[in-house]
Amino acid sequence: MNEIEQYLAPRRLDEALQAMANGDATVLCGGTDLAPQTESGARQYTAKLLNIRRIDGLGGIAAETDQVRIGAVTTISEIRCHPALAEIAPVLVEAAEHFASEQIRNAASLGGNLCNASPAGDMIPPLLVLGASVELACWRGGAVQTRLIPLERFFVSPGKTVKLPEELLTAVVFDRPAADFVGKFRKSGPRPALEISTVSLALGARIADGLLSNVRVAMGSVAPTPLRARHVEAALEGKPLDAASIAAAVAATAEDAKPIDDVRASAWYRSHLVRVFLEEVLNDVRGN
Repeated sequence: MNEIEQYLAPRRLDEALQAMANGDATVLCGGTDLAPQTESGARQYTAKLLNIRRIDGLGGIAAETDQVRIGAVTTISEIRCHPALAEIAPVLVEAAEHFASEQIRNAASLGGNLCNASPAGDMIPPLLVLGASVELACWRGGAVQTRLIPLERFFVSPGKTVKLPEELLTAVVFDRPAADFVGKFRKSGPRPALEISTVSLALGARIADGLLSNVRVAMGSVAPTPLRARHVEAALEGKPLDAASIAAAVAATAEDAKPIDDVRASAWYRSHLVRVFLEEVLNDVRGN
């Protein structure tokens, strides 16, 4: 493990970004991914450790307008217990319910879960079906500069994102879902919680006059990054939710899910689970 020479815990965003300007800082928030990774040797601290937990304005959930904004240091527990999110984006709350343990939910941050860029990240599929984007900030030209990146373009490979070393993920934003939006989430692991997802799946769509529109289906743990299942979406878009469209969508999972064998599950099992989960959530929506 590399020796930490400097520990910083700024209160202001501009101070944090100036400290990151050379791209040489390890960012710490909840530490629920960082700590085990450094303990195992999978990752090393840099000489500068930057704790962002206390930065003013980097937490909280704003859901009063047409756009929902969740600060990067917002914990999974805060998402799980937020009454407005439970009403307007229950698919996100449902994912938080199945996230690790109570202790980890109390520490783990939304920004950390996204920046860890695990193909199995629990909060990613529901945010993909909500059409979320991430806000990235850096210190450039003597001022704070920000850019907005759609979440589906954020992930590059396991553990890698488009975020630059000098950038900090400051918030997640998405448009308030329409009144006829429905969302569902499923995950599977050796236990209902405390485990990395073997497979996860989220569905989001609008239903009007018996037809599906604006369909989004997202999958985790079936490819190098979490993904939008475009073939599945195409099989459902504009269709009535009946046995034929459900069968077509389930068959289309073979075009989107490309899992591998690893220590947690075989590729065959993951492909099977994706089909089962999709059929379950579609029949759940159909029944309601």
